[in-house]
Amino acid sequence: MAEGEFYRAASPREAAGLLAQHGGAARVLAGGTDLMVAVNKRKFKPQVLIYLGDAGMSGISQEGDALLIGAATPLNEILASPLVADKAPLLATAIKQMASPAIRNAGTIGGNLANASPAADTATPLLVLGASLKLVGAKGEREVPLAEFFTGPGQSVLAADEIIAQVKVPAQSAEAKWAYRKVGKRKAQSLSVVSVAVYCPLSGGKVSGVAIALGAVAPTPLLATEAAGLLNGKALDEATIAAAAKAAAEATSPIDDARGTAWYRKRASEAVVKQLLTELAG
Repeated sequence: MAEGEFYRAASPREAAGLLAQHGGAARVLAGGTDLMVAVNKRKFKPQVLIYLGDAGMSGISQEGDALLIGAATPLNEILASPLVADKAPLLATAIKQMASPAIRNAGTIGGNLANASPAADTATPLLVLGASLKLVGAKGEREVPLAEFFTGPGQSVLAADEIIAQVKVPAQSAEAKWAYRKVGKRKAQSLSVVSVAVYCPLSGGKVSGVAIALGAVAPTPLLATEAAGLLNGKALDEATIAAAAKAAAEATSPIDDARGTAWYRKRASEAVVKQLLTELAG
């Protein structure tokens, strides 16, 4: 196979077919913010590039009570969308703290998720909102809850011939409380040391269907289901908040790396969850 082959896929199915045809020699390209860094660092040199910018995978629309976001939609387009600001402000808040404006102009929501980084900034808000992904392969398509997508650092349920074509995001309830915080070496334009998203629907003054997600503190972005279970049906009082924050931290399994130690990440997880829940209780 000759090096340097370049294809412009006209549809998600065509892109998947090209992946099936060329196997491990191929990589898909949308914004290229991560792929080009890896190539420049000589981590690998793809023989085949499949460009997704013409595959009809960009744009934001509403279908019923959910937003449909094309996987090749640039992050800054999502951030600037009045529809996202109205229906999924939690997602917009997280994106605003990602990278630089120049990188957000190129980087896409699908790329951020497909890399399956434990620190993926869009993952935590999307997890608590119950997002799902439309995956398109050479032989068909399927919808996968985001909570079932990640399987390990850099690993997911994506088959070799599949791409993320669309992200489906249930609209936030107007009555729900929510919060997001990212802890890093800087407030923005840096990878997370810890990130936390909290979504608290309310019913009769008590939380119902609460979700807490944490990033950069486990092999995958995680939903702290036990912590959320301690909150559902209860008022957000000091004791309940403390118990939930402790349970959230216990669900983490962080590592030491250049950005922070496992010890710090675990304690920061508890502190940030407690802080956000306390703010929402106010």
